[in-house]
Amino acid sequence: MVKFNELKKDCSMKIEEVSSKGLSQELKVVIPASDVEKRVDAQIQEIKASIKMPGFRPGKVPTSLLKKQYGQSVMGQVLEECVKETSLEVFDKKGIKPAMQPEIEVVHFAEGDDFTYSIKVEVLPEIKIPDVSKLKLERLVAKVDPKDVDKAVQELAEQQKRFKKAAKATKAKLGDAVLIDFAGTRDGVPFEGGTGEDFELELGSNMFIPGFEEQLVGVKADDERTVDVKFPDEYHAPELAGMAVEFKVLVKEVRQPEKVKADDQLAKDLGVEDLKALKKALEERIAQESEGVTKSILKRQLLDELSKLAKFDVPAGMVKLEFAQIWERIKMDAIQGGEAKPEDFEGMEGPADKAEYKEYHDIAERRVRLGLLLSEIGQAEDVQIAQDELNRRIMQEAQKYPGQEKEVFEYFKKDQNAMAQLRAPIYEEKVCDLIISKAQVKDKTATRKQLEDAISKLDEDEATPKPKKAAKKAAAKKAPAKKAEAKKAPAKKAAAKKAPAKKAPAKAAAKKAKK
Repeated sequence: MVKFNELKKDCSMKIEEVSSKGLSQELKVVIPASDVEKRVDAQIQEIKASIKMPGFRPGKVPTSLLKKQYGQSVMGQVLEECVKETSLEVFDKKGIKPAMQPEIEVVHFAEGDDFTYSIKVEVLPEIKIPDVSKLKLERLVAKVDPKDVDKAVQELAEQQKRFKKAAKATKAKLGDAVLIDFAGTRDGVPFEGGTGEDFELELGSNMFIPGFEEQLVGVKADDERTVDVKFPDEYHAPELAGMAVEFKVLVKEVRQPEKVKADDQLAKDLGVEDLKALKKALEERIAQESEGVTKSILKRQLLDELSKLAKFDVPAGMVKLEFAQIWERIKMDAIQGGEAKPEDFEGMEGPADKAEYKEYHDIAERRVRLGLLLSEIGQAEDVQIAQDELNRRIMQEAQKYPGQEKEVFEYFKKDQNAMAQLRAPIYEEKVCDLIISKAQVKDKTATRKQLEDAISKLDEDEATPKPKKAAKKAAAKKAPAKKAEAKKAPAKKAAAKKAPAKKAPAKAAAKKAKK
């Protein structure tokens, strides 16, 4: 295909402004018929050498015959390429920076006539970058209180479960553990994974398939029990899904829970040298968490201040797109939370309540305006994202899907939109960090409780829209991606219960101390 810039010396393209209102512009572009004809002729000559026709040697087919046979298809390609290339030339000549994909429509085309098309486009606004060195921000800084460390240790102790052997006559109850041997059969035939020895099973933990643990309530040491259960219909092993099976169980011991003390033994159980090392690890983790909260509060304060300074119009199309994303998030959260059904939102492009609609629209407009301002500052400061920064973020996403890391990397490598969504928060974070480094930031000592209260308050303001209707109460936050569920042994449930959120920091700290 011959490019427009190869012919533009002779091109007399005409550009006419049809309308201009705010950030919206409509232009009419006229390409002379002679220029279109030149492009068609050039393309015909380009394909001439490869066309074979009976009675003609390769490359000797008359141009008139080629135009008659292939003219229409070549014309279609030429016009498409012409619009693509000349529209970019129009934007360059007019100094237009499109905010979104322009709307292009053919106004007139007939063989031998000038080719006319229209461009409707929203342009990016002129943005004056404020003097960020004059921004005054307050950073809440919390030192780690020894009481918080002691509390974390105690919570860890309460989360740990340790059982001691009970008297032989003790009957097991929910909350106790039993040490068992078991052997499962289906129609009298053993099945893979259905046997185990010296297995400590906490009754009520729901570790095994439904009905198994309940049938062991009341057993004593040396008891033998036949347990009849049925595998769930959605069980991960197809050959066992929905099947009735029988387990022969020998109870070796009944064990009762004992209170776990916050001592060196607790630390060792968690893989740490002693209690002192555990406290040190927890102190570091709490400090790290507080630093993250501090940064989130400071960033939000920065965005609030920038929002006051960002006084420019924003493209309506960008706001509409952002609003649609907010509304989609609200719908999804409400449906996933069981507060609504998909049909409840049928035909709705936003909340019916006018005040609520305006609230979300204002939020969308704020986000777009701040995004444009941060982008402008980032470009002015030449903020760049290094490949290793992207790789680290991809790895964070990949860690959510154990065993599928390679597929996640390939997904982001192939999907440019997904990669762009990954880049956006990294870029925003770097720009915000840059602005904060130039702003007047005053540190203020705070307690951990004050930090927690401050971060909680952020969930109640305008940046986090919350539906007011009963069917739409879920907050419009992005739902975390679900991790792939780990497969368990056939005698156990396909998915283990999710551990309480408080466990994670302490366990991670313990592992860190071990290193």
